[in-house]
Amino acid sequence: MTGVPTALPAPRPRDPASVPALRWGVLGTGWIAQRFTAALQRSTRQVVHAVGSRGEASARRFAAAAGVPVAHGSYEALVADPAVDVVYVATPHHTHREHALLAVAAGKHVLVEKPLGLTAAQAREVSDAAAARGVFCAEAMWTLFLPRFDVVRQVLADGLLGDVRTVLADHGERFAPGGGHRILDPALAGGTLLDLGSYLTTLATWALGPAEVVHASGEDAPSGVNGQASALLAHAGGRQSVLHTTLFSTTPCTAVLAGTRGSLVLPTRWFTPGDVELRGSDGALLDRWRDPEPHDHGGLHHQATEVAARVGEGATTTPLRPADDVVAGLAALDAVADRVGARYPELAGG
Repeated sequence: MTGVPTALPAPRPRDPASVPALRWGVLGTGWIAQRFTAALQRSTRQVVHAVGSRGEASARRFAAAAGVPVAHGSYEALVADPAVDVVYVATPHHTHREHALLAVAAGKHVLVEKPLGLTAAQAREVSDAAAARGVFCAEAMWTLFLPRFDVVRQVLADGLLGDVRTVLADHGERFAPGGGHRILDPALAGGTLLDLGSYLTTLATWALGPAEVVHASGEDAPSGVNGQASALLAHAGGRQSVLHTTLFSTTPCTAVLAGTRGSLVLPTRWFTPGDVELRGSDGALLDRWRDPEPHDHGGLHHQATEVAARVGEGATTTPLRPADDVVAGLAALDAVADRVGARYPELAGG
């Protein structure tokens, strides 16, 4: 393309009414499971049929609060439920691999909360197991399923920015010491990397390809988990991404994809629903796509709509989050974790 970019494309969201209504089983009863369930019930025809927990009391509480018909007192019972078409794994990070494989072994399609595994190797293991079983599997990196990111996707595909050389992104949230949040707990694979940092390496490798060289520096939180990390990733052709994540403070949470003809700026919590700014090579604002959706977790329904569409087509993957992309993002995160000395007890048998 020649000339100066002038306008952003409109997103192409799927109509939730156009896809099959699958029966979902939610594996886990925490914060994200609650929001996923509410998003499906509010914005789609998908049916949250059952919930499964480690104990019956927790499952019954969730079911009663969310209006879910069936409560299972074990994860095994949830995946064995013949009325469940697809399992949404929403348990803590260190159990994603185990519970995804449990669902796959039961012959269920599966959508696994990010990260798909603690490492790239775990993610590949889960994806390969699903492919061998012939069931759908995807990582629930909800960001890439949002209309906001379909705008970005089209801009990149059309070469509107010219040669994209740089990605800059940060994600910082304040988690007070002693607050009891799972992100501070080493036993739950806590720390900023797998939680907040996974968004960053996903964006960088999605836009620029796999990381070839990784430099990083970090700092631990008082509980022993990684508290913050800064990373410089080198990608093919000399392209670079500069990433920062922290749980010590709230940061601007912006992202920039910079090319030779212009840049995209994703202001304010770039990983959630929100606006997209197109800026020229001189930094001048050329166009802004304004997201009509609330800038909250109601956008979780887009990934479920995509899953239902692909399952209805008989597909076992989605081009919006293919296994190779998941592995590339986690491989970069593996390298960052190694550089900053982040360790997870599960990987050491601890």
